[in-house]
Amino acid sequence: MTIDQWLVIKCILENPGIIQQDIAQKVFKDQASVTRIIALLVERKYLSRRHGRSDRRRVHLKVTEKGIKTIDAIQLVILQNREHALVGVNEKEILQTQKVLRKISENCE
Repeated sequence: MTIDQWLVIKCILENPGIIQQDIAQKVFKDQASVTRIIALLVERKYLSRRHGRSDRRRVHLKVTEKGIKTIDAIQLVILQNREHALVGVNEKEILQTQKVLRKISENCE
């Protein structure tokens, strides 16, 4: 699984009912890229896709059991890597970095 695929799945898990346009915005990808990523994740059974009843253009995405298990396994590795990467970095430095990154993110909106 790629980082972009992981980001899309995490975004859907954390934002139930989110539409593709909003996913693209949250993961900083164009809509065409997100469409391709979603198609691949559906093909690999990490996501399920269902069209809306009243509006066939509306697509409902759901993370499958396989997707959840994969994300959980990856999350453990991410936490271990983060712990290793942050050795010697104190809480104040982490908070300052988050503050700066948040400002950069807001500037990109």
